[in-house]
Amino acid sequence: MTTDGPAIHGLVADRALLSRTSTAERVAGILRSRIIEGWFPPGTRLAEDGIGTALGVSRNTLREAFRLLSHERLLTHELNRGMFVRTLTVDDVVDLYRVRRIVECGVVRTVAGPHPGLPAVAAAVADGEEALRGSEWQALGTANISFHRALVALAGSPRSDELMSGILAELRLVFHVMADPQRFHEPYLERNRGILHRLQGGDGPGAAEDLEDYLHDAEEQLVAAYAQMQATAGG
Repeated sequence: MTTDGPAIHGLVADRALLSRTSTAERVAGILRSRIIEGWFPPGTRLAEDGIGTALGVSRNTLREAFRLLSHERLLTHELNRGMFVRTLTVDDVVDLYRVRRIVECGVVRTVAGPHPGLPAVAAAVADGEEALRGSEWQALGTANISFHRALVALAGSPRSDELMSGILAELRLVFHVMADPQRFHEPYLERNRGILHRLQGGDGPGAAEDLEDYLHDAEEQLVAAYAQMQATAGG
């Protein structure tokens, strides 16, 4: 059986949609990166006119990008108000850290010797140290996210990388709940160094054990911060 006639004509009609979707995916990637970098906090209204003009894309393309990011749980639409960066819940935090323990610790545990991906992990630690010296707390948070992205990249799996990209974007939205980002991020930089040193020595299981404790402590801090925020809002 060959593809001809109506099927080919149908694909020609889909050409414009394919082009628009491809552009929308690139726009979604840009906005996702900005969310990861902390430029769009939870609750931010995303103005179609301003963003569309800035990126030089049509309203239809931008709305398709918004739809893609909504499926990733990064944006939410409010009737008659527009598109907003999503505010996560405690349940979201717990689930994110559940997935992180499965993925990150699982990858790290397999490292048993020199690995070509470790320079990227070391670079993320160095970026964190530079941000700390400059008291750039948003940059320190970004470096920390880069550290964890580099850990998962050690698996050499595009699927794991794609999964982690979405997880880390949501995680950045969680970090905004911390009133004092320096106090939250700075202690983890030292723990990042420790994990890096274990991996450089080929001790993947030890690094995974340290990372398990690390993620548990971070989850507890964030859940407590959410509880305090909710109590304040209720009071």
